[in-house]
Amino acid sequence: MLVKPEEVGLSSARLGRISDHLRRYIDAGKLAGTLTLVARRGKIAYFEPLGHLEVERKRPVAPDSIFRIYSMTKPIASVGLMMLWEQGRLQLDDPVHKFIPAWRDQRVFVGGNHPAWKTAPVERPMTVRDLLTHTSGLTYGFMERTNVDAAYRKLGVADRTRSGYTARDMVAELVALPLEFSPGARWNYSVSTDVVGHLIELISGQRLDAYLREHVLQPLGMTDTAFVVTENQNKRFAANYQRLADDSLKLVDDPARSTYRDCAFFSGGGGLVSTASDYFRFASMTLNKGELDGIRLLGRKTVELMTMNHLPDGQDLTNLALPGMFTETAYAGVGFGLGFSVMQSPARAQIIGTPGEYFWGGAAGTAFWIDPGEQMIVVFMTQIMQMGLPAPYPLRRELRTLTYSAVIE
Repeated sequence: MLVKPEEVGLSSARLGRISDHLRRYIDAGKLAGTLTLVARRGKIAYFEPLGHLEVERKRPVAPDSIFRIYSMTKPIASVGLMMLWEQGRLQLDDPVHKFIPAWRDQRVFVGGNHPAWKTAPVERPMTVRDLLTHTSGLTYGFMERTNVDAAYRKLGVADRTRSGYTARDMVAELVALPLEFSPGARWNYSVSTDVVGHLIELISGQRLDAYLREHVLQPLGMTDTAFVVTENQNKRFAANYQRLADDSLKLVDDPARSTYRDCAFFSGGGGLVSTASDYFRFASMTLNKGELDGIRLLGRKTVELMTMNHLPDGQDLTNLALPGMFTETAYAGVGFGLGFSVMQSPARAQIIGTPGEYFWGGAAGTAFWIDPGEQMIVVFMTQIMQMGLPAPYPLRRELRTLTYSAVIE
């Protein structure tokens, strides 16, 4: 239920600027549609669908529209693993090879190309915490930065479109590939959370989709969040686009023929679809320190641990992130926790915000942030791919300015 923004210390007029701003993108044909949710003190104060789910067939965006959330899957999978951690089933400093024995003797890239590598031994084994914080030494194929990520592309590592391909297959492929760096030495956005998803399967004995459905999604009432879009849901499913050089939109995934109609690779790093309302329930659970509507998924201290900066010596990403790479956040003033990036300094980040807020986004432009200090949650949904040229629009930074400037008490 929507409340009047002023009831929760927000300005109706200033929140209205969000609609005005996003309509300019939509009217110019730069976005098909958007859905923005702003909540404070546990109540939704702004929930505005704009534009269309697809340019071609003009279905309007609605409050229950379904979007590919890509990397906003990562916090959900991370919560799933930390639930097992709370049961004593693993430790954060456990070496990953405890669960994947073939990874015991990992090596670091020195030179060469696949399959003729020159490598060196890792300085220490990769741990579970390295996976949760993206300090594992793994990478993504789409980085197009090194010989290692070129091998990921060549082999199709973590490619959900490969017929019958599973997370177990991905883990087996990674045995033969070197790491970008020794675990813990740097930060690199990667398939780490896909490995987290596989660890959930190994430890729980359940397939990832079944585990998340039973232990996270159903308890929170996230009824439209899944790895597959059903026939009944398809009419609510948005099209996905790529921005072209002339600012027009190229359709890259048509809901009528979407790859999300079937799935074998349940990607903990990027495989879910969801709605703004569903993701708001997940975000509300973390803001409430692990509980929502009487259902507790995590303990308070666990959520506090997950949303601390775990980078060495309290550093931000400018010091540890590999250069020239795609990620879902700016580097300056931003640290990283167990599944979330964490705001350290809005001044260094040069964006409005609050120290201690945590957030992430998805490859198709979706985003969320959770601000405990302001008791505020924002969920943003759209479908325009953020990788490749020309560069994507600064929607997330703009939305931060628009939402935070609406706080009046």
